[in-house]
This record gives sequence, structure tokens and C-alpha cells, in this order.
Amino acid sequence: MRNLLVAAAIASMLAAPASAVTFVNSLAVPNGSDLSGLPAGVNSNRFGGFGSDLIYDGATNSFFGMSDRGPGGGTIDYAPRLQNFSLSIDPNSGQLSNFALNKTIVFKQADGVTPFSGLNPQLHGDTSKLGSSFDPEGLARRANGNFIVSDEYGPSVYEFDPNGVFIRAFKTPANLVPMAGAIPDFTNGRPTITTGRQDNRGFEGLTLSPDGKTAYAVLQDPLVNEGDADGRFSRNLRIVAYDVATGNSTGQFVYQLEDLAEINGRISGDADDFKANAQGRSIGLSSIVALPNGQLLVIERDNRGLGVEDPNGKLPVGSKRVYLIDLSGATDVSAVSLAGTNTLPAGVTPVSKMLFLDVQSALEVAGAVVPEKLEGLSFGPWLEDGGLSLMLVTDSDFSVTQNASGTQFDVCTSGVGGTSSQVALDGGCRAGQALIPSYVMGFKLSANEASGLGFSNPGVPEPATWGMMLAGFGLAGAAIRRRQRRFPHATA
Repeated sequence: MRNLLVAAAIASMLAAPASAVTFVNSLAVPNGSDLSGLPAGVNSNRFGGFGSDLIYDGATNSFFGMSDRGPGGGTIDYAPRLQNFSLSIDPNSGQLSNFALNKTIVFKQADGVTPFSGLNPQLHGDTSKLGSSFDPEGLARRANGNFIVSDEYGPSVYEFDPNGVFIRAFKTPANLVPMAGAIPDFTNGRPTITTGRQDNRGFEGLTLSPDGKTAYAVLQDPLVNEGDADGRFSRNLRIVAYDVATGNSTGQFVYQLEDLAEINGRISGDADDFKANAQGRSIGLSSIVALPNGQLLVIERDNRGLGVEDPNGKLPVGSKRVYLIDLSGATDVSAVSLAGTNTLPAGVTPVSKMLFLDVQSALEVAGAVVPEKLEGLSFGPWLEDGGLSLMLVTDSDFSVTQNASGTQFDVCTSGVGGTSSQVALDGGCRAGQALIPSYVMGFKLSANEASGLGFSNPGVPEPATWGMMLAGFGLAGAAIRRRQRRFPHATA
């Protein structure tokens, strides 16, 4: 298998039909313990929930997955982290197997010792200051090995060194900062906050341009003050461009979510339809990946599927899709307000988009589980026939939920259509049930499809910028092999 970083150069928007990618298999990765060295326990070293985003490291033929704020939705003090892992990818079929955890990197503050915390800012004592609160959702890597990470609490963009130590923060545009009148409020939602990002709907995805000069961060949903009534009713969220050198924003662009009526049209039974206030709340973006030609891929999804809120997958799913988008021609709306309307003002052009992959349909046709939180996407290595591998990963929420009073529980399930239960944290599941796993889903572009989309031939050296990235990537291969932890019971 050639261990090359896939540099996917798509020739044109019209050249990418939704059939360009085929499903191979889905790997269920069970919960376990990670390599952080922290004490045992759900809020210390539980391995799971590593699919908030995903990037491929061509130098070591491995992947970095990322946890968010951890179990408990910001009410448990958890240290957010990266998980480096390897997969066996069949060089012919692209079949996934043999998940192995190599290394755990805990995000630390500038002192290099104190971890960041998943606790929401209120539990740190002040809703107007972020402090050490950190909810990482988007991940990219610079040529020098540094990580660029987007955060939902701010919304923020931070840079970390290869060991996960904080280096700097980018400057968040003022219109995105959640405000309660004239005071920042990083904890509460509507109606307390009156402008800025919705609560728990900050920067959900992040990527770097091929030359490494521009970062693109995407809000999960519209701003709280934009839309017919508020952001929950709007289709129009923002993609924010940053100059990596300065950390300043250079533009904002409107991405339009699929209209709720179209999503509901794929759901049988009006009783299960999404309501109007779910347009910009239950539907949103989860990931963004830059392509070498300047276009991008995004995951757009609903909040249904097998997960802690629906551990037996009873609710009908409406949308799990990957779209190919183009920012060229889109209007910079940095100084444009979309308050009071779901209709774009005259002269405002959104980013163009077209369906690249209907993930839900592919999984359903194969009889595979459709998970709730599909959040990470990354191309992987080339295959021997010239095809390209593509991986998607899920955030399982560590299989933890909470009740109205804030008490935490592990969620156990026997699977789709089966039984489920809530038990004490780390208490163990009853017979026939298990904690909700994380899923790694493998897809493949055939040689003809890859060629038709303008992908580089595996025998052709990669462009200089990607070669630099490969040179900058990587953990020490020998160290990885010594420390890797295998999960032999991961099931296809």
C-alpha cells in the first residue's frame, strides 16, 4: 500500500456526481481506556468520543481523531485531547480492520502542564470569560506539525504545538461572540444571549488551504440573532476565513443548509417531521475539508441516528450528507447582518454546493448502522488499483448522558431496534448491552472515478506544498509501534 497523503484535486463542480464514492465497510470501535496516563474513569481516561474531527498523517499512515469537551456536556471536568490511531486498510478493497490506538495527546495551556477543561465557563465561575474552558470540534495541521483547533465555546481558533501545548489564539470576529446585551456570555443561550453564535453551535469544523495560508472555520448553525425569528429558523450559517499568519479574519461567507421541507420529504410520517425551529438547530454542519483546487467538502447532518439520545435508533433519519462547495463567487458578509429574515439580501450570493455523497443512503443500503453524530472526514491512503480511501468518523459522546438535574449516566444498548438502559458511570452494562461505540466508516473512490474528478495519479510526485506537509507531519514511528494499543474486538 502506498503511504501517500491524498491530495484530492477536483477538476470542477459539475464533475462530481453523488455516485463518485462507494461504501466499503463500517468499523465499530468499543469504548476502552486511552494512553493519556490519567487515572481510570469516564472523566479521566475513557477512550471514546474521538470523532469530533479527523485528519490523516501520511508520514506515519495514521490518523488523528479529536474529543470534544468530553462526557457530560460540559458539566464534568474532562481534559480534551487528541487520539492518534492506525487502521489496516485493505490495499485492494479499502476494507477497514484492526483499529489500534497509538498515542494520546492532552491539550495543555501555555505553561505546558495545566490541561484545558471541558467544563463550561459558568462552572469556572464567570460566564463572560472563557478561561480554560475548551470545547474542540475542528482540527487541522500545519506543515510544521502544529495543530490548529476550532472551539465551540468562543467560538475560538487556537494553535497548539505538536505536543498539544497552547501557542496562540486567533481573533474572533465581533459579530460571532455571544453577547448578553453589551456583555459576553459564553454559557447561556437564547433569550439571554442576544447576538453571536448560538449556544453549543460554535465553530464545529476547521480546515487549512493547501498552501497553509488560510484557515476556514465553519459555524455549526446560524447566529442566534439571524433568521425569521432567531437562528433556529434560519438556513444561513457562516464560514469564516482566517489569515493564518496574523490570526485575523479575512472574510465570512453564507452557507445555506438544505431546506427543512426537503429533509422532511424524505421522512415517512408527518409526526416525525422536523419543526420549523429545527431548521437552524437540529440541522447543521459538522466538518469541513479543503481540497487543493480551492473547493471544500462539508458534512451536513441532522441530530438523529444511533446515539445517546436515541440508543436504539428509533427515530427516522433525514440527512447525513457530504457536499462539495465553492467559495469563489460568494459574497463576503463580514459587515452584513441577516437578522430578521431567512432570505438573503439583494446582492448577497451564498457559497455554491452540490451533493457529493449521501452517507445515510449508502449505510442503509448496506444494512449498516446510521450513527447520530457524523463529525469527522478525511481522505486516507491511495489503494493499489489507483483508488482513494475516504474515512468518516463519529462522536459517540463517550456513551454518556445526563438528566434534568445534571446527574450523569452511562448509556447502554443492544443495538438498533433492541433494548437500552442508563446505568451509573463506570458501573458496567447489563448482559446483552454495551456502551455505544464510535464508528469509523470506510469509502472508496475507484481509479476511474478518481481520474474523472482530477485526483493526482499515485505515481506522480505530490505538489511541493503537500510534500512540505508530509515532511512536517508525524509522530516517531518506532515510538508509536512501542506504545500502540489495539482494540481487537472492533467489529465490521
